Amino acid sequence: MERKEYTYTEKKDTRSGFGDGLLEVGRKNKNIVALCADLTGSLKMNAFKNEFPERFFQIGVAEANMIGIAAGLTIGGKIPFTGTFANFSTGRVYDQIRQSIAYSGKNVKICASHAGISLGEDGATHQILEDIGMMKMLPGMTVINPCDYNQTKAATIALSNHIGPAYLRFGRPKWPIFTNKNIEFIIGKAIKFIEGKDVSIFATGHMLWQALEAEKELFDLGISSEIINIHTIKPLDTKSILKSVSKTKCAVTCEEHNVIGGLGESIARTLSEKLPCPIKLVGVKDSFGESGRPLELLDKYELNPESIKKAAISVIDKK
Repeated sequence: MERKEYTYTEKKDTRSGFGDGLLEVGRKNKNIVALCADLTGSLKMNAFKNEFPERFFQIGVAEANMIGIAAGLTIGGKIPFTGTFANFSTGRVYDQIRQSIAYSGKNVKICASHAGISLGEDGATHQILEDIGMMKMLPGMTVINPCDYNQTKAATIALSNHIGPAYLRFGRPKWPIFTNKNIEFIIGKAIKFIEGKDVSIFATGHMLWQALEAEKELFDLGISSEIINIHTIKPLDTKSILKSVSKTKCAVTCEEHNVIGGLGESIARTLSEKLPCPIKLVGVKDSFGESGRPLELLDKYELNPESIKKAAISVIDKK
């Protein structure tokens, strides 16, 4: 078997991809505005703030107010990008997002850092693992979860041209950069990283790198894994999913999120309706997180290459 092997020479947090992407779109479009809830440094929004102070609004610790202001700014033709931690971007302001943005289709980009268990030491109160489910259930809401710095920057740029409400999820820890910085980001279009024939592995966010690491171990066992990056969870690229599984006849999904309500459930529903097959969901199993180092937490909650490898072997055995 022959396949492409991914490596990296640098690690960088995905939130920096957002900050650099925001600055780039701000230079191209004067209607881009940014709002932050007292976390400018953490969201890497300082460069935008410094270059465009008249288009940056520091709202303070008032996330619900930030969402309302963002919705209002769209009426005047502005394109607001809001920034705070994922827990505060969704759980704290869900009512405002539903009523003021989603229901009326406002062109607001809700940008959320420090998502998932890899947030680390801040613990369960900040490690939201339900946000993808909450946001994908809102009618008309686009949900994006990029895999590394380059893809997060590209996703931010793509969202500046997208019309309608959107949720962009990214993280805190430094993470391998393994995607091509020049690749075009197409909202709603999955990317096949490795061609395979024995099992389809669908991964989103930080878990794509974990899936690529698992693929190496599976390859050594003689198993050919197809690795597909589902960076857009809604709208879901069902065509690519069905095309892959029609070949491999089994699937594994990988996400840094609760298995209830996340990417795995969306893919499982698609397959149950169109192409029933063995499927295993790798994700947090209906629990809150805890304080700890990011990689240690990923191991404890079984969001690592070993867990993906075991899941792949399991579904292959059930074919």
